[in-house]
Amino acid sequence: MKGVIAVCLGELVKNKFGKEKWAEVLEDAGLPKSTHFLAIQDIEDAVVLKLVDSVCKVLNISLVQAADAFGDYWVNHYAPKIYKAYYRKANSAREMLLNMNDVHKEVTSSIENAHPPRFEYEWKDDRTLIMTYHSERKLIDFLVGLVKGVGKYYKENMKVKKLGNTRVEIAFS
Repeated sequence: MKGVIAVCLGELVKNKFGKEKWAEVLEDAGLPKSTHFLAIQDIEDAVVLKLVDSVCKVLNISLVQAADAFGDYWVNHYAPKIYKAYYRKANSAREMLLNMNDVHKEVTSSIENAHPPRFEYEWKDDRTLIMTYHSERKLIDFLVGLVKGVGKYYKENMKVKKLGNTRVEIAFS
């Protein structure tokens, strides 16, 4: 996984709960308290997943709560600083979500070993989108959190529902 995910997770924990909590998370994950991640570095998926487990344990929150917090922070605080151009290309949550394959392709085209998720889209009706998530990482709860974050960013009232381990239903208002 790319280091940008761990960097964002660390920033979220430090900003919302303090540097001491992030140090606890690192320690619980079996890493030195002084561990510093770089956005472009490759980090084993298992290490990032252990960090997420440790965040849940140290902060006493569920995986769903952690995924929602990460999705909100990524979309509304972290990503706008480094991916401004992609935000400018989309005028709505619908446009942003439908562009995610292209965004991932562009962002990772020059990054070795990048394996971003891919999505298939199916319209259930004119207001309801089903996103099918393709990734060996099985992080569907994070997709749900990210989609909710996109709705918040664009100030749109969307209903987001997980449909099993690979699909998410998004009802636009």
